[in-house]
Amino acid sequence: MRCIVADVGGTTLRTACWDTAARALTGVRRVPVRGTGGRDAEHVAEAQKTVVDQLAQEIARVRDSPEGLGATSVGVAFAGPVTADGTVTGAPTVWGGGGAPLPLAGLLTERTGLPVTVVNDTTAAAWRYVTPGGPSFCLFTISSGISNKIYAGDRVLVDDAGHGGELGHLLCDPAPDAPRCDCGGRGHLGALASGRGMLAAARRAARARPEAFAASGLAALCAAGAAPQADDITNRALARAAREGDPFAVAVLRSGLAHLATAVGSVFLGTGVRRHVFVGGFALAVGERFLDVLAEELCRAGCFGLSASEVREMLVLGAPDDDHCLIGMGRLLGSAHGDGNSQSILTK
Repeated sequence: MRCIVADVGGTTLRTACWDTAARALTGVRRVPVRGTGGRDAEHVAEAQKTVVDQLAQEIARVRDSPEGLGATSVGVAFAGPVTADGTVTGAPTVWGGGGAPLPLAGLLTERTGLPVTVVNDTTAAAWRYVTPGGPSFCLFTISSGISNKIYAGDRVLVDDAGHGGELGHLLCDPAPDAPRCDCGGRGHLGALASGRGMLAAARRAARARPEAFAASGLAALCAAGAAPQADDITNRALARAAREGDPFAVAVLRSGLAHLATAVGSVFLGTGVRRHVFVGGFALAVGERFLDVLAEELCRAGCFGLSASEVREMLVLGAPDDDHCLIGMGRLLGSAHGDGNSQSILTK
């Protein structure tokens, strides 16, 4: 059986075909998400329509390709809370705060003529790392925003209304001038520790400490024949500088990961989950240093009952690619149709 799978993020739309027998992706395509701008989207309804139109076009493209011939269903991983019937109730990193709930599964079913399943993107990504009957874990995505999902008892813990796994909107900084989240609120974890949040923090630090920035390895990576300015900093340069141990970049990283440590520690203290998997472009670009600094901040905050080595051991990086949602969505659809786990899992 073949399925068309799609992953809608705040920046990129990915599509592919999933072969349930071979358990493999083919024909992966990446394009920018059109007509959106996170919290800067002026007309949410228009942005929603643009996203639906683009998705329908990209699904049709896969269906008409050699890889997609014979596809019998569609699975969409979407960056926002999703109900059991495939309605997107919010998408701050895609079309900003507000907007009416979008019945995406129903709209795409009408447009494509195929059965369409829509789940949250991190829910989909979690299924890439599932072993039926295996240990519980918490998956964190650190990219345009932050989201998480806990897998336990052979299911991802999300209720039918789509609640669960939105620690990116945990209030971490109550100051009235705290960085603004894509949802419109201030001081949320996603505004402080996501890729977008870290980039904004690095630019603020460069403006506040111009001499330290000018002498940093981060500045050297941003230089292009002239003295770099704060706005010249990119996520790519920041991640590389932090990975290579530049003190300025690591200090920026630590400022965000101190807040992420609060969220991770809360998951551990509240549930006892001892495995935390990190994916997303920013976390994977920084690599093991991301986990090392996070472990230090977790130990500083306190993980009651665990030693420093045990804290570090419970943090792992996901696979070094950006196919987590596509592969997870394929496995989810395959499992629901008898490939592996025979449970009905589409609403879990």
